[in-house]
Amino acid sequence: MSKDGMTYAPKGKPNPVVEPGEFNIAAVALDHGHIFGMCNGLIEAGATLKWVYDPDQKKVDDFVEKFPDVEVAESLEQILHDESIKLVAAAAIPSERSALGNKVMLAGKDYFTDKTPFTTKAQLEETKQVVKETGQKYMVYFSERLHVEGAVFAGDLIKDGAIGQVIQVTGFGPHRLNAPSRPDWFFNKEQYGGILCDIGSHQIEQFLYYAGCEDAEILHSKVGNYNNPDYPELEDYGDATLRGDNGATQYFKVDWFTPDGLSTWGDGRTFITGTEGTIEIRKYVDVAKEETGDHLFLVNKDGEKHYKLSGEVGFPFFGEFIKDCIHQTEHAMTQKHAFKAAELCLEAQERALVVTK
Repeated sequence: MSKDGMTYAPKGKPNPVVEPGEFNIAAVALDHGHIFGMCNGLIEAGATLKWVYDPDQKKVDDFVEKFPDVEVAESLEQILHDESIKLVAAAAIPSERSALGNKVMLAGKDYFTDKTPFTTKAQLEETKQVVKETGQKYMVYFSERLHVEGAVFAGDLIKDGAIGQVIQVTGFGPHRLNAPSRPDWFFNKEQYGGILCDIGSHQIEQFLYYAGCEDAEILHSKVGNYNNPDYPELEDYGDATLRGDNGATQYFKVDWFTPDGLSTWGDGRTFITGTEGTIEIRKYVDVAKEETGDHLFLVNKDGEKHYKLSGEVGFPFFGEFIKDCIHQTEHAMTQKHAFKAAELCLEAQERALVVTK
């Protein structure tokens, strides 16, 4: 397990939904290590990684080392002019993700961005218009649900009625800071968007999905810099409370305070309360027991059960997404859902009370 969330790139079993060369993709803007997980998932689902481009040669070299069959493009335009490319995956600096995505979609290609997809509401509104004009997809890599087998299985259990109607979701999203290894933009709020906008986006997306909400309101949110005076624009803690349009509620907290002694980059957990049972997901570690992730605990009328899910479930999002791009369907994730999660994390960030220790 990676000790740094920025380099966390899950690998699963190949489960192709297309033939080689049927769905060509490119990777650009390699600013965040999530690009590796994004490409892993797509390749395992059958996508053919044809091109990579980034102006930073070191980033390109690191990428080629992991994906040696990829060709290095001379420019973004070379990729956008290649009619065989169906989708462009990117992990740009957060404040630059929407502009890049708009350019990709206007070139007639679908776009797959790392979270968070936007840092301002103006970006969101502009991209909504581009999606409407082009009919292309602006899809988001919410990895804490899409690329965690325990989180995938929790969704399956909920769909099967294992815990009844979901009425509350609690999420904990701690991360290890590793400040010396971070790029300058990571500490510039205008570029990273704030902690609720950034890593908080995972939590809000999960709430909408698990609780079956189409919309929600931010009841309260707050952020603070408690222990990083050398980085005054870094928010090292944030939390928020939401109420969904169906009455379900959420509380979540995110922070950069993973202790050095933890075996992985963060003890991410999700607790889901339903009318007929509960689910707990220990995503990346079972503290002091097992240095493995994907543990799920289910309690309902049938009793208590502990599932060890690593290597058992897979990551169906990527294959479903590829088929959605080909057939213009929305089975993996609807565009409305992705935009709503983005809107709510922007609102939580915008309204957040700033607290100090």
